[in-house]
Amino acid sequence: MTTSTRPSLGVLELERGLPPGTELVAQRLPGSLINPATFDFPIVLETVEGAWADVAVAGNPALESACIAAARRLVQRGAVAISANCGFFIRHQAAVAAAVNVPVAMSSLLLIPTLLRDLPPAAKIALVTADSKNLGRDLLGVKDPGDQARIVIGGIEGGKYYKQAMQRPLPPPDLAAIESDVAGCIERLRAAHPEIAAILFECTAFPMVAASIRRMTNLPIHDITSFCRLMIASVRLS
Repeated sequence: MTTSTRPSLGVLELERGLPPGTELVAQRLPGSLINPATFDFPIVLETVEGAWADVAVAGNPALESACIAAARRLVQRGAVAISANCGFFIRHQAAVAAAVNVPVAMSSLLLIPTLLRDLPPAAKIALVTADSKNLGRDLLGVKDPGDQARIVIGGIEGGKYYKQAMQRPLPPPDLAAIESDVAGCIERLRAAHPEIAAILFECTAFPMVAASIRRMTNLPIHDITSFCRLMIASVRLS
């Protein structure tokens, strides 16, 4: 375990089932949340015990104490803000934020209320998730029925990447599969909802293909990495 000497972003990491010391391919992929080159500030990682991808996506209250413990370890290692490498950790946002004295953004889903107000009242947001079946509207932080109607949810749970991401051990990200699955999902959403004016990625793997999807759609794309930059900018002294 290493401790950063500079203000760092702490990331709650999923279980991967890989041998200790194994280099993660995701740490070398452009745009990855856990690639140090994605940001101009250091990151530190702590695995949440028991947080396999399938468990985190489906939701398990037992993960809450493990999330809190991992977040506290991150603060001890110098984290000045905390995020998580799975958007479904939104379920533990309140508990983790109450347990540490640093800003916490467990998911890009926290951006939804703000993004709705960034757009004209008739515009819609495409929320692209790894698993739309497990993304209930109770996780969106939006109660107004009119606002809820402006959020169009699409998932890639039927695609190649999702099947890979649910495996144990967790294999390296397949960028071609992610791009194909995400692009297909967005194409279907836009065909059904031409009012879509912005895209929000729930899944933390999707930022790795954000640049190509942005070129394809010519729409604003928001994800967890942009949220993390905002958090660090709010607390960094220089």
